[in-house]
Amino acid sequence: MLLDPLPRTPDHDIPAPLLTELTALYASNREFQALSGDFPDPDDIRPEQVAVALADELANPDTEVLLARDEGRLVGVAITLAHHPDPDDPDPWIGLLMVDAGVHRQGYGRRLATAVEDRFRSAGRSAVRLAVLANNPRALAFWTSLGYEVIAHRTDRALGRPCAVLRKPLPV
Repeated sequence: MLLDPLPRTPDHDIPAPLLTELTALYASNREFQALSGDFPDPDDIRPEQVAVALADELANPDTEVLLARDEGRLVGVAITLAHHPDPDDPDPWIGLLMVDAGVHRQGYGRRLATAVEDRFRSAGRSAVRLAVLANNPRALAFWTSLGYEVIAHRTDRALGRPCAVLRKPLPV
């Protein structure tokens, strides 16, 4: 599996063929989209909505969108944040890790999470955090199986949804 930053055009747009792939990946995760409420209709996710969502993420210079490909096929996306807006929070964050639903339970999520952790570790970071929506027990089970521990419960910064905050040390 290859992990690369999201390429953009000189105008900072997402190339159209890639936006089509990303839209299909987001749409394949209907259950998560319904839980998160990130899109108005989880059954009708459109390229322009995905473009706006990613542009909003990338407005923060500490954000990186990473694409996971296997044999050329887009199998996942991770959105990371090098520095949390809270100055008392020293850790980088995984804001989103999503794998194409057509390849769920084939190890891609685990491999993508490990690749993201390795990137942070090689950048000298000692731990990573993420938040899991309280209404998503499958995601909580996934992350805890990877060694993440719940350290707090609070609402997310964007939409005020209840979340569990998890943290994992990244030993060298």
